[in-house]
Amino acid sequence: MPSPERDDRSAKPNPNDDENRKIRRLQIMINMVMSVISQDADLTVEEASEIVANAKRAALAMFPDKELAYDIIYKPRLQRLMRERFHLQ
Repeated sequence: MPSPERDDRSAKPNPNDDENRKIRRLQIMINMVMSVISQDADLTVEEASEIVANAKRAALAMFPDKELAYDIIYKPRLQRLMRERFHLQ
């Protein structure tokens, strides 16, 4: 028999659940972008740059007020990958 406490928790949506879901979606998206850039041998630097720009737009659409966080967390990773993949300075 389910406890009343469990019923109360399932009846009330947890605002952290939505936030955690969006964070996880962002992490998966960035991982996919990094995989495509590192593994697609036919990808040009221009195409990769466009993918990175689109990823930033999507991230800011999910988290409009978190551009600084994006620039601190994800931008350096993507820049490093672009430098390594395309031998940029």
